[in-house]
Amino acid sequence: MLHDRVLVSLEGQQGERKSGGGIVIPATASVGRRLSWAHVVAVGQNVRQVEVGDRVLFDPQDPAQVELGTKEYILLREKDLHAVAAERVQDGRTGLYL
Repeated sequence: MLHDRVLVSLEGQQGERKSGGGIVIPATASVGRRLSWAHVVAVGQNVRQVEVGDRVLFDPQDPAQVELGTKEYILLREKDLHAVAAERVQDGRTGLYL
């Protein structure tokens, strides 16, 4: 990985979802802009806030998709990330950085 690039693997399927009340929402339903969570698989040398294994929140509109072997990944810039959910928490912190 070069510069400020982050390679992520999407969580779950992009298909239908369930609401909090258990209602199934089909993949074809029209919804507003929705952000997606993904796991970081690799980072470039200039990435400062994210480490491999973190969960990140990003906007999936027009992603740069990459296929390695049989698995698909998304290539992002660090500035395109909206939040980081990290396991490395310190005293009294939530582990979610916006």
